[in-house]
Amino acid sequence: MRVGHVIGKVTVNQVHPLLAGASWKLVVPLSWEGLIDREQGRGEAIVVYDELASNLDSLIAIGEGTEAAAPFQPDLKPVDAYNAALLDEIRVVAPEST
Repeated sequence: MRVGHVIGKVTVNQVHPLLAGASWKLVVPLSWEGLIDREQGRGEAIVVYDELASNLDSLIAIGEGTEAAAPFQPDLKPVDAYNAALLDEIRVVAPEST
């Protein structure tokens, strides 16, 4: 699971029936550096299936790969990434140097 920053929404004109009722967001995954300073440590933007109604500039937890379809059992939905959680706050503590 990764943390991502919502930078936009995707508009579709047709959707598979199993995917109706949710929205699609454009999300930039954040690395360690990105959690500290969102201008750095940003990955390539991905499209995320969102049933939790995240907003522009939200921080979310992203489930990807095989795990992305797992929460939708028994109706297996064909998604590669989904919004697993809305994050209110992230506190990053630098590791102690030895």
